[in-house]
Amino acid sequence: MLTIRNFSKSYKGDKKAVDNLNLTVEAGDIYGFIGHNGAGKTTTLKAVVGVLDFEEGEITIDGHSVKKEPIACKQVTAYIPDNPELYEHLTGIQYLNFIADLYGVTKEEKEERFRRYADAFELTGSLGDLISSYSHGMKQKLAIISALSHQPKLLVLDEPFVGLDPVAAHTLKAIMAELCAKGSAIFFSTHVLEVAEKLCNKIAIIRGGKLIASGNTEEVRGNKSLEDVFIELAEKGEKDF
Repeated sequence: MLTIRNFSKSYKGDKKAVDNLNLTVEAGDIYGFIGHNGAGKTTTLKAVVGVLDFEEGEITIDGHSVKKEPIACKQVTAYIPDNPELYEHLTGIQYLNFIADLYGVTKEEKEERFRRYADAFELTGSLGDLISSYSHGMKQKLAIISALSHQPKLLVLDEPFVGLDPVAAHTLKAIMAELCAKGSAIFFSTHVLEVAEKLCNKIAIIRGGKLIASGNTEEVRGNKSLEDVFIELAEKGEKDF
C-alpha cells in the first residue's frame, strides 16, 4: 500500500532530517512510527502525503508515485496532522460535507458515515456549531471523522492520540483496527509506546533521521517491552554520535 524507497530530505545546511529511509506498509497493517522529537517522523509523513516536496528517493501509494501521480495518491489517502487546521468559519457539518464532496462521497454514504462516526466520538450534538467554538479535542475528532468519510486505503496520522480523552482514544483505536480489517493500511507516529505496542502489528524506530529498527512488533521488542527496546536503542545511538 505504501512503499518508501531511499527517501532522504535535507533542510538548510547539510544535515539530513531523514537519511535513506526504506519502509513498506502493506494492506491490513497498523504501522507505528516511533522516535524522539526531531527524529524525522513528521518530515516523513508530510512527504508521504505530498505536503512536503523531496528530491531523493521514491514514495508510492497503492502503486502510484507521490511525485508523478499526486492526485491518484491523494484520492486513496487521508492525513491528520498533529495540529489540524480547520476552517473555523464553518460549522462542523459544513466542514464534513466539504471534505466528503472533494472525494466524491455519495449523499447516502455521507449520511451513514457522519452519523456513525459522530455518534462514536460523541460529537453529533455539536455538528451544527461553528468550529471556532470547538475545543482542541473536538477539532481533532472532527478532523478524524472527515478523514474517514471516504474510507481511505491509507490513513496517515501524526500523533493522533494527543489531545483526545481516554474514551475518544479508545474509540479511535477500535476504528483503526476495523479499517485495517477491511484491507486499509495505517501509518502513524506516536510517543505513546504502550499504545504502539498493543495496537501495531509492525513498528519502525527512527533516530536522527535514520531507521534503526523495523519489522513485526514481536520481533522488534523480543522478550522486552517496547519502551525498554526504545530506550536501549536511544542510549546506543547516543554513544554512536
